[in-house]
Amino acid sequence: MKAYLILEDGHVFEGESFGSDKEIISEFVFNTSMTGYTEVLTDPSYAGQSVVMTYPLIGNYGVSYKDQESNHPFVEGFVIHELSRIGSNFRMHMSLNDYMIENNIPGIQGVDTRAITKIIRMHGCMNGMITTHKYQVHEVLDKIKAFKVTGTVERCTCDTSYKIGNGNIRVALLDFGAKRNIAKELAKRGCEVTVLPASTKAKTIINDHYDGIMLSNGPGDPSENIEIIEEIKILSQTDIPIFAICLGHQMLALAHGFETEKLKFGHHGANHPVKDLNTGRVYISTQNHNYVIKDHTIDKNIAKPWFINVNDGTIEGMDYLNKRIKSVQFHPEASAGPHDTAYLFDEFIKMIGGNKNA
Repeated sequence: MKAYLILEDGHVFEGESFGSDKEIISEFVFNTSMTGYTEVLTDPSYAGQSVVMTYPLIGNYGVSYKDQESNHPFVEGFVIHELSRIGSNFRMHMSLNDYMIENNIPGIQGVDTRAITKIIRMHGCMNGMITTHKYQVHEVLDKIKAFKVTGTVERCTCDTSYKIGNGNIRVALLDFGAKRNIAKELAKRGCEVTVLPASTKAKTIINDHYDGIMLSNGPGDPSENIEIIEEIKILSQTDIPIFAICLGHQMLALAHGFETEKLKFGHHGANHPVKDLNTGRVYISTQNHNYVIKDHTIDKNIAKPWFINVNDGTIEGMDYLNKRIKSVQFHPEASAGPHDTAYLFDEFIKMIGGNKNA
C-alpha cells in the first residue's frame, strides 16, 4: 500500500506503508542513531513527534520487549528508508512491522530519509502528516500547520507511584516521562527507587525523607509545566541532593529563573559529543531534546555550566553553586548506548553521601 509524508513546507514524499495504516499529524524530527530503534520508539520524550531515522536499514534485529524504555511506543509515526522484513536476533519477540501494527503506529518506508533530514536541518523541525490517502497538498496544509505539541507530560507520567529496587538508599524519581533505564541504573547502585507522578507535591516528597531526588526526562516545551516548576523550586530550596536529566534539567533551570529556547532542529541521536568543562574531557552521549537553556540567562552567582555540546556550544549540564544539585541535558542512562556517561549515576550516589537518612 502506498503511503505519503506531507510536510508543512509543501514537500511530499511517496513511499510504502508499514505498521498501522492510521493517519497522523505530528512534529517531525530526525534521529542519527545506527541502532536502538526499539528504544527510540518507546522513549516518552518523543510524545507528539514522529521520527525520521537517518540510518538506512531499520528492523534487522526485530523487537525485544526487554529493550523497551516504557510499556508502549510514544512516537506518533516512523519514517525509514528501508524496512527489514525479517529480523534476526535470538532475543527477538516479533518483527518491527508486527510491533508497529500491534501498537497502532503508522510508518512509511522507501523514502529518501537523507533528503528529509536535510530539509529539517535547513528549515527546522516542522509538522507533517503520514497518510495512505493521496491528498492534494492544499487540502491538508492548514490542518498540518495548526498542530501543536502540548500536554505531553500528563500523557507520559505514571498514574500512581511504584517502587523499583530494594537497596538502602531511598530515591524519589519524579516521572515526567521517565525512561525505564533511569530507575534500573539507580537500582543497580543500591537504591530503592520510588517513581512518582509528575503532579506529586514537593511537600509530600520532603515529608517522606528521601535521600535524593531524580528529575526525569520527558517531552515537550518545559515552560508549559508551570505548576511542576513551582514544586521543583520548593524542592531546590531544601538540602536534599537533586540530579536532573533532560526535561528535568530544563525545568530545574526555569525554577531558578533562567530561560529556555527551542533549537532549530533539536538533538536526537546516540552520537553527540559533550565536553565536561571541569576536566576538558569529551564524552559521546545519547540525546533527545528540542529545547535548551539560554546561556546568557544563567545567573553565575547561582549556577555554572558543567557540560557543553561540542557541535554547537549549547548548554548540556549545570552545576548549582553551594548546593548538591546537578543536571544534564543528555541521557546518562543511555539505552541502547553509548555508556560513556553512566558514571554520573555514581556521582549522584556520592552527592547523597552524608545526607543518607537513617
